[in-house]
Amino acid sequence: MLRIGHGYDVHRLTEGRKLILGGVYIPFEKGLLGHSDADVLTHAVMDSMLGACALGDIGKLFPDNDDRFKGADSLVLLRRVTEILFKNGWRLSNLDVTVAAQSPKLSPHIQKMRENLSAAIGCDISRISVKATTEEHLGFTGEGLGMSATAVCLVESIG
Repeated sequence: MLRIGHGYDVHRLTEGRKLILGGVYIPFEKGLLGHSDADVLTHAVMDSMLGACALGDIGKLFPDNDDRFKGADSLVLLRRVTEILFKNGWRLSNLDVTVAAQSPKLSPHIQKMRENLSAAIGCDISRISVKATTEEHLGFTGEGLGMSATAVCLVESIG
């Protein structure tokens, strides 16, 4: 049995925070605002995986009013999501993620993002696609106010 999941996340850019995407620290004058590390890419991935299996979303599993998740490393949370999927009889077949950010340029970091996601999920890197796009200066991402990410995944039954 196969299922498709879709995830979306968005965070505001702010000064005084590190920019973390796909578990990669990217030097930039601003970072993403959030309760955890605000890794918008990894958050979209987790929501796509949970959605494919009808297991809720990251807000349900890791609520932003729970201090246990304050400043949390999203790759650690992704490992937990992967464990939950496995316990429910599912595993990732493939993943396609797009980050929308006007700047900084993300292409130099994409391979490391793929490696991090692959390691956290426990799958071959050939199953992970990460892309980046600008918004041609349109909307909140194009104006440099924030970043967003969409993720689509296919999961398969292991039972």
